[in-house]
Amino acid sequence: MRASDRAYATLLEEIQTGVLAPGTVLGEVEQSARLGVSRTPLRTALARLASDGLVAQSSPRVTVVTDVQSGDIRALFTVRRALEETAARLAAASPSATAFARLADAFAAADLDGDTARDAYYALIAEFDDEMDAAADNDYLVGALRTVRAHLVRVRRLARYRPERLAASVAEHRLIASAIAAGDGDLAAHAVHVHLHNALTSILDSLETSPTLASSTQSTGRKRRS
Repeated sequence: MRASDRAYATLLEEIQTGVLAPGTVLGEVEQSARLGVSRTPLRTALARLASDGLVAQSSPRVTVVTDVQSGDIRALFTVRRALEETAARLAAASPSATAFARLADAFAAADLDGDTARDAYYALIAEFDDEMDAAADNDYLVGALRTVRAHLVRVRRLARYRPERLAASVAEHRLIASAIAAGDGDLAAHAVHVHLHNALTSILDSLETSPTLASSTQSTGRKRRS
């Protein structure tokens, strides 16, 4: 793996998991030393993160992790809804649609008791996303979805504070997978629409009712997309 790819992967994971919180300053000298790479590959990695909208430059040598605010989340879900409803319809019409029956069974058996189990559930969602991308078989759509998901990982962490929402999410994903497996594109798209509406509502409610979560979405740098 190239040094720039390694630096990008590390920084991406740290931003998505909250290790590097919104507003964190990523000094070029400090990050080069911490990641064990020279400045050139670090700059390449930071440029990729900037194109993802996950960091923004505050000066030529200082980059800041962007924030996640309610307006950003609403905009993200507007795009996500259009993309995922389309992907669900394409997947339902795909010859590989029957493969989603296995995923429906996996969602039915999902366990949410404890951090390890919840991490396994998020891994199952990632597998579901991969299967959806493959079944949709549209490089442009998949590319757009990957950009959305880079931000979504950060947003999804907010749902961990609402166990009842995660339980409902399991049932919603099971319905989406079952509808795709049955080749019912209309039902699959509708199930996606309902799931995303409920997910967005829960996340925004979490921001409004929890001072801790709300403060985690504030930073000194506003998001800028290149």
